[in-house]
Amino acid sequence: MVSFGVQVTVDSAHPHELADWWAETLGWEVEHQDPDFIRSMVAQGHATDDDTTTHNGALVWGVGAAIVAPEGSPGGHPRILFQRVPESKTVKNRVHLDIRTGDADVRAVVARLVERGATVVGGGRQGPQSWTTLQDPEGNEFCV
Repeated sequence: MVSFGVQVTVDSAHPHELADWWAETLGWEVEHQDPDFIRSMVAQGHATDDDTTTHNGALVWGVGAAIVAPEGSPGGHPRILFQRVPESKTVKNRVHLDIRTGDADVRAVVARLVERGATVVGGGRQGPQSWTTLQDPEGNEFCV
């Protein structure tokens, strides 16, 4: 049987800012983009300056940014790519992330996320399990 990796892609208006937000939320890292490589792609005609932007003082691809679990993290974590799209979000997500908090106080985690720009939009319970549904700063739903 062939084994495949997984990348979750999130449409966004501001992919670099959203990648920063999610990296902090999950304790992950924003994947490095090599400015020298980007410049060489522009110089060779494979891209234009319009394909790039500056984020946190560094030259990056304008179309998106990815986050990855820190080196040495247990388990096979997917890469999450935030890609710029022209249209805004209009309906509920069909796929969303669930943040598992381990032993952390869920109410404290939710409060921290709200302080950082998330919005509580609901919640639920199934047997002994309960969750809070939130939206990230661009309106993408996720559960804690």
